[in-house]
Amino acid sequence: MRAAFYDLQGPAKEVLAVGELPDPQPGAGEVRVRVVASGINPSDIKTRTGFGGKAMPFPRIVPHQDGAGVIDAVGPGVHPSRVGERVWIYMGQWGRAFGTAAEFVVVPSVQAVRLADNASFEIGAALGVPAMTAHRCLFADGDLRGKRVLVQGGAGAVGNAAILLAKWAGAWVAATVSREQQAEVARAAGADLVVNRREENVAAAVRSATGGNGVDRIVDVDISANIDVAIASLARDGVVSAYSAESPDAKLTIPFFPALLGGFSFRFVYVYTMPESAMRQAADEVSACAASGAYAPRIAKTYALDEVAEAHELQESGKAVGKVLLRIQNP
Repeated sequence: MRAAFYDLQGPAKEVLAVGELPDPQPGAGEVRVRVVASGINPSDIKTRTGFGGKAMPFPRIVPHQDGAGVIDAVGPGVHPSRVGERVWIYMGQWGRAFGTAAEFVVVPSVQAVRLADNASFEIGAALGVPAMTAHRCLFADGDLRGKRVLVQGGAGAVGNAAILLAKWAGAWVAATVSREQQAEVARAAGADLVVNRREENVAAAVRSATGGNGVDRIVDVDISANIDVAIASLARDGVVSAYSAESPDAKLTIPFFPALLGGFSFRFVYVYTMPESAMRQAADEVSACAASGAYAPRIAKTYALDEVAEAHELQESGKAVGKVLLRIQNP
């Protein structure tokens, strides 16, 4: 099979190669997926660059956690009826060397989730890490119908997913952005209020739009930088779910008495260590959202497999508005 891979950590154009590797074979409880599209995440960049001093977990890595395609083989213990099934993949490279940046990938059967016929492979490849993360941030503390949500970073992959899922679930949603192109993405996803965090007072805008009540949930891309906004924006007993930080050395200082008096809770979400029950719930409900037609993520750009280094550079630049994909092969 043709695949992208690297044997050393470093800059994309220096370490990423595309070449032939042996076709993988599914083991017990596994399926092999013929990959059509592969999605890139910040965690893929961090693994390749050694973010925070983390060493390579394997001598050779085929990157990418997310993807979509068609099951073409199954291992012992998996019903043969799954062959031919359209699926989306999450955590494809977690705990293993070879991810979805290849013509074939082998994953545990449960991590290849049925993709509705009306959802494109591009949408399928844009689910995975962003949608699973957003789902946990939004739903870990109960139903969202009638709730108010603030998404910090509404044009990022997780932020975009959070808006789409929250609106599908019946919530009112505010989102922050830093430029007009991002505002267009947040509005297209269904945000009821879009606030430019560089030009407006986020907490004041949220309070004004909610009749002074504030929001019940916050999905935050950088809580260490946004803690004061969170405290000022939350309704009584509100919850902040934080899933990212700009620096591996980031620290969080929470103003104790405002948080105490508000009854606020703080949740930290790392998709790779979510409880199994939360993963199953997220996979089921993300699939249902996609099947309903309500999940329409912004795709920043789609590259060919041979352009994997350029794709990584766009993801790494911070300039991509939406999900960066590779088109691996035709369905």
